[in-house]
Amino acid sequence: MELLEKHHDLETAERECFGETYIQHTPWLPDGKDAVLELFAKRVKENPDKTIEIKRAAADGDLVWIHLHSKNAADDPLGHAVVNIFRMEDGKFAEHWNVVQAVPEESANDNTMF
Repeated sequence: MELLEKHHDLETAERECFGETYIQHTPWLPDGKDAVLELFAKRVKENPDKTIEIKRAAADGDLVWIHLHSKNAADDPLGHAVVNIFRMEDGKFAEHWNVVQAVPEESANDNTMF
């Protein structure tokens, strides 16, 4: 994720992170690594100051979870809470699910989303 989100190194990410088969569960993206790489190329152009901060990660068998705080720009005070779940094959992404939630201005508790 850091190659894509932080370093914008799409060429290395394509070579090192994605297997031949990439199953996508995000409803508006088709299967295959090309769609993901095109999405990240577009994001870099539209939001060059986008930041992510990985808050926690966990693994169980061939599944990896990454919980992160994403902000589209330096002046984006709230951003989004994101959880990405990947199924890995031979050390590469083979399948992906995600949940994205806008961080609200106010919360009913003091716990934060992170």
